[in-house]
Amino acid sequence: VFLCAMRVVLNEEDANDVAQEAFVRAYRAIDRFDGRSEFFTWLYRIVVNVALNHRRANKRKPTESLDSGASGVLSAALKQQAAGNTQREAELRQAVGDVRHALGELPDSLRATVALVIFDGLSYAETAKVLEVSQGTVAWRVHEARKRLRQILEKHLDGVEVDDR
Repeated sequence: VFLCAMRVVLNEEDANDVAQEAFVRAYRAIDRFDGRSEFFTWLYRIVVNVALNHRRANKRKPTESLDSGASGVLSAALKQQAAGNTQREAELRQAVGDVRHALGELPDSLRATVALVIFDGLSYAETAKVLEVSQGTVAWRVHEARKRLRQILEKHLDGVEVDDR
């Protein structure tokens, strides 16, 4: 729940608030869970809705704490790749920051879709249920997000071509 919130709000403090609020809402609404969807899908829908509402209400930019939350997990994996090479580690940290900045530039609907499909590994069908949209909309959002991320990163990296895989 925290990681899903973190990937939408891109701020550890806000993600903590969103996760707590999502659990409170889920607890209060548990009697309305009718089993038509999986519990996981129902809970994720609550988390995403709370996170998107939080972003709309606060309209503040994410902090750049790369060692916290979801970025900390990514940073730890990259540190293993760098294996003692401090210059490589610094380059990888910069890359994480660049990607995080680019994610922050995406509209909320695209960022939420990318978070669920790319980072959380949900299928298009599962993501469609969570976001209450069609699978075609999910596919378009993933395509559009990748295109925009590529454009943002190329601009940020001063024209260096970016591989979107």
